Amino acid sequence: MHKRHKNICYLGLGSNLGNKLENIQKAVSILRNNKKIKIIKNSSIKVTKAWGNTNQPDFLNCVLEIETALDPKKLLKICLEIETEMGRIRKEKWESRIIDIDILFFGNEVINEENLIIPHAFIYKRKFILESLNEICPDYIHPTLKKKIKDIL
Repeated sequence: MHKRHKNICYLGLGSNLGNKLENIQKAVSILRNNKKIKIIKNSSIKVTKAWGNTNQPDFLNCVLEIETALDPKKLLKICLEIETEMGRIRKEKWESRIIDIDILFFGNEVINEENLIIPHAFIYKRKFILESLNEICPDYIHPTLKKKIKDIL
């Protein structure tokens, strides 16, 4: 049986409803308990202002570096399942949420499909994501911008 190559990926986690810290910790725990995902590093958790729709509570955000043999669509499916399991309801873009799990990077892959864009489309516009990425992977080269995270920041 052929084993799929393992990729290093980066996930962005955020919460601005309920017990935000507990929500982040629970999502990390669920990811950690998934045998197909290995958490390598995590950034510190940061308090950030809402982005997009700014008339909502502040967020707690962090970034995880993971290793997985899953393909991008299966990883997305797991992230969406965790969000649903934790009570996230999707009504409108940039709304408050119990938990948000975004795939920021998946190896060096570039994917542009209806429900999956990698690298995440707004990384370079969100300083808090860049700061968290810089904390754990400053020399990672953005696959489309061709610059290191520390140089984008």
